[in-house]
Amino acid sequence: MSEDEIKGTIPAVVVDSADFDEVLNRLNKIDEKIEFVNSEITQRIGKKVGRDIGILYGAIAGILIFLVYISLAPILLG
Repeated sequence: MSEDEIKGTIPAVVVDSADFDEVLNRLNKIDEKIEFVNSEITQRIGKKVGRDIGILYGAIAGILIFLVYISLAPILLG
């Protein structure tokens, strides 16, 4: 066989179907574990981002309330 014929062929392997199914089941279990871990990591990152955004919104709301109080205090207290 020449190199061009070797490059153009697709290798074929014969495997017992029981072994193939066992390997697929193990790969599916590994994939489920990886997806679970990734979702847990993403959830933790989401909680951290949500906390940070909540702190930011709270600080902005506090500053706005303080500014309204400062601007209205002389009027209300006379």
